[in-house]
Amino acid sequence: MYFINCFFLYSILGFFLETIFSLVKGFSYESGILYGPWTPVYGFGVIVIFFFAKMLEKWKLSKFLKFLFLFLSTSIVLAIMEILGGYFIEWFFHKRFWDYSNMKFPITPYTSLEMALLWGILSLLLYSFIKPILDKVVKKIPNYLTCIFILLMFLDLLFTVIHHYKP
Repeated sequence: MYFINCFFLYSILGFFLETIFSLVKGFSYESGILYGPWTPVYGFGVIVIFFFAKMLEKWKLSKFLKFLFLFLSTSIVLAIMEILGGYFIEWFFHKRFWDYSNMKFPITPYTSLEMALLWGILSLLLYSFIKPILDKVVKKIPNYLTCIFILLMFLDLLFTVIHHYKP
């Protein structure tokens, strides 16, 4: 249940952080495709970060090399997730939620070198500083609450697909 709870907690936090950021920056914004207060790509991204970090714990490398590998691997994998998510949303829902074409180093419309590097930096910050604090919260989430979140997200996904699917 730990990873499921991490998925939900970070999906919700990602939604709120993105919402606050867009309000501060003053631009129109939609965080993902679902209606609920969560953006699952953040939850999946955090699970990827935790996977790579856990893998690195087994390797006998210096702390610097572990951080470097975590930075590089998450930069690449999270950028790929962003690309795949962007193309999927455009293909399935005929919407484009973000476009990095105007950035200095775009890779595709859905990611850029700047964003990939940002994901790597945020991965290091998350794993080093945020995870130890939020792990205390994650471990206290009761199983029944996790089941409720699973049901709510499933219903949200179902409603989203029914409401927005355009063949």
